[in-house]
Amino acid sequence: MLDALLITRMQDEMTAAWHEDASAVEAGAFADGLLAIATAQHRANFDLWHEEDKARDPGASDHDIADVKRAIDAVNQRRNDLVEKIDSWLLEGLKCNDDAPLHSETPGLMIDRLSILALKIYHTCEEVHRASATEEHRRKNAARLELLEEQRGDLAGCLDTLWTEVLEGRRRFKLYRQMKMYNDPELNPAVYGRSNTV
Repeated sequence: MLDALLITRMQDEMTAAWHEDASAVEAGAFADGLLAIATAQHRANFDLWHEEDKARDPGASDHDIADVKRAIDAVNQRRNDLVEKIDSWLLEGLKCNDDAPLHSETPGLMIDRLSILALKIYHTCEEVHRASATEEHRRKNAARLELLEEQRGDLAGCLDTLWTEVLEGRRRFKLYRQMKMYNDPELNPAVYGRSNTV
């Protein structure tokens, strides 16, 4: 059902595939429900990463940055919705022990962090092998890559441990709604305040 190694392998494979062809392998290509949702969630992080790069382009106009900011808000909403969908999927039909200690971080949030680590690893690996980089730059990024891989291994192990403990009734988690307000025209005063004055 939940396997951190399978998830991190998918994240690495999809990161490489999408960098080759951004339209490659959509989330629906996976038969397993959890893996399909995790793939869609990883795609949201992939898209978010590259939208944020556009905002950092020193040559971007104010208009470009405004467009990118709106795109970032939409993608970040999708990302958070998919984290919740992962947790909902895992909780569906799961018999949690209500007396077990509550874990503060959900599997969906951990999968989100693994997704971000996969992107950092991919881009750091690019810097390790970038021909135009200095030897010192490559060396620093090789050390950074080693640390990122260690952190991902630790987090993946923690995810598997959490899931085992949940299945054994020794730990539980709840669905935490992100309650994002900035995209809701009824909750964001910058939006509803403007519409009242028009």
